Amino acid sequence: MTLSKKHAGLLSRLFAGLLAFLICITALAYTPFYAQEQTELVNAASAVLMEASTGKIVMAKDENAERSPASITKIMTMLLTFEALEKGQIHLDDEVCTSAYAQSMGGSQVFLEEGELQSVETLLKCVAIASGNDAAVALAEHVAGSEKAFVALMNQNAQKLGMTHTHFEDCCGLSDDDNHYTSALDVAVMSRELITKYPQVFDYTKIWMEDMKHVHRQGESTFTLSSTNKLLKQYPYTTGLKTGSTSKAGYCFSATANKDGMELIAVVMGAPDPKTRFSTAQDLLCYGYSVCKLYEDNNKGKVNKIPVEGAIEDSFLVTCNESFRYVDVTGADFSNVKKQYLYNEDLTAPIRKGETVGKIVYSLDGKQIGEVPVVSKEQVKKATIKDYMKKVVLRYII
Repeated sequence: MTLSKKHAGLLSRLFAGLLAFLICITALAYTPFYAQEQTELVNAASAVLMEASTGKIVMAKDENAERSPASITKIMTMLLTFEALEKGQIHLDDEVCTSAYAQSMGGSQVFLEEGELQSVETLLKCVAIASGNDAAVALAEHVAGSEKAFVALMNQNAQKLGMTHTHFEDCCGLSDDDNHYTSALDVAVMSRELITKYPQVFDYTKIWMEDMKHVHRQGESTFTLSSTNKLLKQYPYTTGLKTGSTSKAGYCFSATANKDGMELIAVVMGAPDPKTRFSTAQDLLCYGYSVCKLYEDNNKGKVNKIPVEGAIEDSFLVTCNESFRYVDVTGADFSNVKKQYLYNEDLTAPIRKGETVGKIVYSLDGKQIGEVPVVSKEQVKKATIKDYMKKVVLRYII
C-alpha cells in the first residue's frame, strides 16, 4: 500500500508527537526526588532540609509552623550543657546528684533514683542515646540550679539564635502546654548551632548501644542505653541527632549526616508514625546529597600584604579568619566562580589588629554569591615626624 504525501506527512507528525510525549514521560519519571512540588512528597506536617556549614535551606515545608516538639527539645538542653562545659562552669567528670524531681520524670527515662550520683558525661549519653527525661532534668539542675532557671536560659538562647517561633516550658519535651512549641526551621537552627559549634556531640549521638551502671542504696545494677535513632542502622552517613514523640507532637526527628565532608540536617515534625519519621528524614538526606554541591575556598589564615598611608611601614599584613563556603543546587559550574579582593579606600594608620580593612567578594556567572571580611593581622601604628625623618635619612644613605 502506497501512502500519499499528505498521509505520509500526517503519520510523520503523529510519530514525532508520540515520540516527544514519550520523552516527556521518561523525563518526568527520572526527575530527581522533590524536583516537582517538593513539599507534597514529605509525609509530615513540617520539614526542613539544611546544609549545616552555610545554613542554606535546600527544602522546606511549613517551616515556620509552631508545633509541639516533644524530645527534640533536648537539642537545646545539650547545646546549653556544652556551652557550660566550654565556659568551665561544669566539667564532664562532675558528679551530679539526682533530685527527687528529676527522678519523678515520666516518659522515656534511664531510671535514675533520688540521691544517685552520675557524671555529666554519663548523663549526656543518657540524653543523646536514650532520650532520658530524668537525665535531662538532672543536667539542667546541675547547670542552672533548677529546671526553671535552665528553661529561662533556653528561651534566652533561642532569642539569641533568632528562633522567633520557639518557646520552651521544660528542658526535656514532656510538656503538652500550648506555650511549649518550636518550628522545623528553628529546630534546624539550634541543631546547626550544636553540631557546628560542638561537633564532639557526635561522640555520643553515634552510639547505638552502651551500658551504664546504677549505684544506689540497694546496690549496683546495669542499664543498657539503646539509641532511639534507628537511622544509625539504616543510613550509613548518619551522625545524629535527636528523636521525639508525644501524642500531641506526633513523631519528630532532627537527623544529621555527613557525606564526603558535607553535613546536612533534616528536620521532620508531626510524622504519623516512627517508620515514616525515619524514611522521610532519609529521603530528605538522599535528595540533599543528590542535588547539593559545595564550593569551598579555604582562606582562613592566609596572609597578604597591602599598602597603607601614614604608617611607619608602607604596607601591612592582612588575613581572613574564616573560609568561604557556598552551596549550589542548580548544577552550576564552580570553575566560573570569580574571586575579587576589595580593600577599603585610603587606608590610613592607625589600624587596630583584627580591624576589618576589606573583603573578598565571590561571584558565579556574574551574580554575587557571598563575601568574607579581610582583617588586619597586626597593629599598624601612625608614623611620627621622627619616623618620617628616619625614612628620609635611610633613603639617602641607601
